[in-house]
Amino acid sequence: MENQVIKELLQRKSVRVYTEQPIANEDKQLILKAAMEAPTAGNQQLYTILDITDQELKNKLAITCDNQPFIAKGAMVLIFCADCQKWYDAYLEGDCQPRKPAVGDLMLAVTDAVIAAQNAVTAAESLGIGSCYIGDVMEQCETHREMLHLPPYVFPAAMLVFGYPTEQQKERKKPERCNLEDIVHENGYQRKSGGELKEMFRKNYKERDFKSWIQAFCNRKYNSDFSKEMSRSVGEYLKVFEEK
Repeated sequence: MENQVIKELLQRKSVRVYTEQPIANEDKQLILKAAMEAPTAGNQQLYTILDITDQELKNKLAITCDNQPFIAKGAMVLIFCADCQKWYDAYLEGDCQPRKPAVGDLMLAVTDAVIAAQNAVTAAESLGIGSCYIGDVMEQCETHREMLHLPPYVFPAAMLVFGYPTEQQKERKKPERCNLEDIVHENGYQRKSGGELKEMFRKNYKERDFKSWIQAFCNRKYNSDFSKEMSRSVGEYLKVFEEK
């Protein structure tokens, strides 16, 4: 039987059009507190949340994050940074002779950051507040490092835009997910055949030809300029974590 939490998780969808209603400070604080109560590796909270309140900064992010104007209109914008810097600095302060943060540390911090972000999404949904993840914050490494004052061992893992959804957004159908059996593999990874892949994605192309659909999707997403820029930018962030 579905309880309210399960119902909201199943119904939640990305919201990119908002009313002008502001988010009350008490609700904002609840969302932030919920984020900070998320599971975290060794209770280290390997993340820092940037609360973007400056409208000019929102306007800039709307441009640098792949030209998405709705970002500037969000009632609340949060950037969840994977943060290996604060613990490294603490180790230095305590004369611990720490090794430099490495890729494994970054991956753990990214996990911490995204789990906290999802707690924020869930909390917001329970309050009737919509949200949208923005992966494009990982792009434009040099620009975002300067704009957000990011030190070497801090990586912007995810950005979230929040706001009250318009009626159109409330009524908009949520994109259909894959079948459970396509996503859940028992005891080990099971690589799919071509036919199985076509069946898994059938809801996306339905009566269309699979080849034309997958080629168009690949060009629009995977082979796109923004996708290439994301890989370049993340590679730039990784350089400092790969130094010996």
